[in-house]
Amino acid sequence: METSIQWHGGMHFTAVADSGFEVDMDGPPDIGGANLGVRPMEMMLMGMGGCSAVDVIHILRRARQDVTACSAKLTATRAASDPKVFESIHVHYSLRGSDLNPQKIERAIELSATKYCSASLLMTRAGVNVTHDFEIADEGSA
Repeated sequence: METSIQWHGGMHFTAVADSGFEVDMDGPPDIGGANLGVRPMEMMLMGMGGCSAVDVIHILRRARQDVTACSAKLTATRAASDPKVFESIHVHYSLRGSDLNPQKIERAIELSATKYCSASLLMTRAGVNVTHDFEIADEGSA
């Protein structure tokens, strides 16, 4: 896996992934940024959320759960001084579907966190306190 980073001046950079997709990143205005993209640490949090959500949906599909919507909200705290590493991250999943089994959802989240989500595992191995919870909106039986 590779990515390339191109500087455009100020604190604005574009990242290009192997897949060809591009993401603009920028620093905060107090260090010369102009709000032209996400902050690099925001991107790390976004990556972890996306990685975990993909796992959860994949596991729930294999468990024959009828999920019609899924979102994850990640809330992080960072150290007050440099390096401003993540100290804790909480992931709240909101799932919608018909007759979803809470135990299967809990298991899918646990498997993502402890076995499949590389980004989440990197965070926990680095000492970040990662927690999870979820809510279900039931659409009833079909």
